[in-house]
Amino acid sequence: MIDAVPLTQVSTEDATAWHAVVAASLAADLPEEPRPTFEQIHAQLTVTGRENRRLLWLATEADGAVVGVAGLRLFTSPGQQHLAELELHVTPDRRRSGVGSHLLATVVRAAREEERRSLVAAAPGEGPTGAFCAARGFRRVLALDHLLLDVAQADAAEAAAEHPGYELVSWTGTVPDELAEAFASAKNAMNDMPTGDMDYGSQTWTADRVRAMAEVLADRGDLLLTTAALGKGEMAGYTEIVIRSGETHRALQYDTVVVPAHRGHGLGLWVKAEMVRRLRAEHPGIEEIETDNAQDNTHMIAVNRRLGFRFHRSTHEYQMDLLAE
Repeated sequence: MIDAVPLTQVSTEDATAWHAVVAASLAADLPEEPRPTFEQIHAQLTVTGRENRRLLWLATEADGAVVGVAGLRLFTSPGQQHLAELELHVTPDRRRSGVGSHLLATVVRAAREEERRSLVAAAPGEGPTGAFCAARGFRRVLALDHLLLDVAQADAAEAAAEHPGYELVSWTGTVPDELAEAFASAKNAMNDMPTGDMDYGSQTWTADRVRAMAEVLADRGDLLLTTAALGKGEMAGYTEIVIRSGETHRALQYDTVVVPAHRGHGLGLWVKAEMVRRLRAEHPGIEEIETDNAQDNTHMIAVNRRLGFRFHRSTHEYQMDLLAE
């Protein structure tokens, strides 16, 4: 018998069990990928997002052994209150025994009780997770390519290029007050990013919201680096990198965007090349950057290729339409 035990307060013991399940699951599904540390998992479980809520469950056997975990992220910001995101892992030795199905049924029931219409989940491009999703009512809605950049080998020459009328600015952590409104305005340009057939909704960024996002990352112990292009009285584009707490090797690409009125001037490549230069100078231990792009986002893929990013693996996003019985 499997029991889905809800977590309302996450203890160190709970986080340890969660970490063990995730590490074993990822070792089976993505053996070449670095494992999250206990500190990263603990922060993920205990640091609450400002505009989402998380519901958590442990799948336990009769003897109390934890053999699976599930997390449901409930978006609460206007424009995405219909959406929930699933994370589900089962230890490899207990797959195909009903653990995942029991957890999924628990999550779906909770999402419907929260009046969500769409549940999304990510699955590696190869492996059993996608088949699990497809067999249980999910449909594939978006294909992503993950790319890796060798920081030492990257072509960052564009960082020194001249872009008349524009200047580069950089900061660490929370955006400076004098740039907060302009940064929020630029972030709203992310609403035209390719999302395939996903019922993603839209986001509205304000100065307070961008500050809150940076605070959440800081509370987790993560380091947020931003480089932006300013021009014609506004922020024309920016790129963000996150170095997770305890990470010594790989940084994660967050947003990169150029505001529509400023596209076609090479600003995306410019800010990303400057970020590479900055990583080399400020964080020489970081050897690679991981990013992901929708497969139909041909422009950003071309920019990343010019820097030296190479294909690493693929991910598929799946969606369950919860209003359908």
